[in-house]
Amino acid sequence: MNATFQELDTVVLVRDLPASGLRAGGLGAVVHTYGSEAIEVEFVTASGQTQALLTLNVGDVRAVRDSDLLSV
Repeated sequence: MNATFQELDTVVLVRDLPASGLRAGGLGAVVHTYGSEAIEVEFVTASGQTQALLTLNVGDVRAVRDSDLLSV
């Protein structure tokens, strides 16, 4: 069963997306949902600049966990 995400949820990328300069573990924000299968996610740099705005399958991301740590 796929996770259900809503707009403004923070998600974690689970695979590298080298064409977009993204690596697994990157944080993004859901900006739109397309039913239960796809979501639009914005990934930003630490300074707030958009790195990528992508339509992803819900399996490409996971929900943030309490045990997740942020690093630079």
